[in-house]
Amino acid sequence: MSEEVILQAEIKERAGKGAARATRREGKVPAVIYGDKKAPLMVALESREVIRQIHKPGFFSHIMQIMVDGKKHQVLARDLQLDPVKDTPIHIDFLRVSASSEITVNVPVHFTGEEESPGLTRGGVLNVVRHEVEVICKASLIPEELVGNLAGLEIGDSLHISDFVLPEGVRPTIDDRDFTVATIAAPSAVKAEAAEAQAEEVAEGEEEEIEGEETEAEGEESEGEAEESEKE
Repeated sequence: MSEEVILQAEIKERAGKGAARATRREGKVPAVIYGDKKAPLMVALESREVIRQIHKPGFFSHIMQIMVDGKKHQVLARDLQLDPVKDTPIHIDFLRVSASSEITVNVPVHFTGEEESPGLTRGGVLNVVRHEVEVICKASLIPEELVGNLAGLEIGDSLHISDFVLPEGVRPTIDDRDFTVATIAAPSAVKAEAAEAQAEEVAEGEEEEIEGEETEAEGEESEGEAEESEKE
């Protein structure tokens, strides 16, 4: 269970770009709370606290509480806009959720059993195809992470979503195929040797082709000399 995140906020009376700029000049981040069949609520959050939270893992997959005038709003961050130059938050969209709300959320993927994977111990490389998996679940059942076991995997083997034990009530949004989450790739040294061998084969083929062209040219030259001798 993750720690409860509580953010203090104040209501913004005005909307629009001018009001948003004024909010940011005060050291706050403008945000909107929407959903749950209620009117959107424009609020302002303390920049320092927002920056602290967005640098924590799972910002978009953790339920947060926003306190506005003593009232608690249970939300999930859905969109974060950053300043293109300063890379600081300039606006956040929060979705109201309840324990029974069914939502779509990205959950980070982690792996165990690296030391028990023959492919990895022999120099293979873990190639993570999906660092997060999009799942559907109730807001109260969002998993902290999905864990995949690499034990027994050889070079060339893959870990599919069916190899993960998903908590009850959690299902992937992609349900029409057993998609790949990670693979054990060949070590770069092996790839480099294969590429070098291929390059040598190409070079040898080009050399043989050049030699063949030279031999053919020499044959044509000899034929030409013979024809000239006959004419003389």
